[in-house]
Amino acid sequence: MGVTERLPEAQTLVLEGEVCSGLGEGANFTQLPWVRREFLAKLGFVPYPGTFNLRLEGPEWNEARRVLTREPGIAITAEPGFCAAKCFHVVVAGRITGAVVLPELSAYPPDKFEVISAVPVRQTLAVTDGDRIALRVLC
Repeated sequence: MGVTERLPEAQTLVLEGEVCSGLGEGANFTQLPWVRREFLAKLGFVPYPGTFNLRLEGPEWNEARRVLTREPGIAITAEPGFCAAKCFHVVVAGRITGAVVLPELSAYPPDKFEVISAVPVRQTLAVTDGDRIALRVLC
């Protein structure tokens, strides 16, 4: 009888954020051919054009940000001229699966949380700026 190696259990972060509008750049970015290929190959879906944006702040978010920074996540390899990123699987409002994208940019706003999904998250949940949304992030 062989020894069974115990795999580390994935950590789940439970967060709540405020829905906010982005700069509108996500729609173009998520439709670039190399981005679509990377997301399909590494996350298992083709992203809907755009991102679902949340603002997160406070001590829970600060701790979650530290966890996400040190975890390897799912690496998104960028083409020249673009920044690399890492992603983590996420479930928004207990209903929609997707991934949070954390660009590797020093100037990236620390309270910004961008979610990509195969569906239009904002419309599917019928939420507007200022609404509070719960989410789970799998690390």
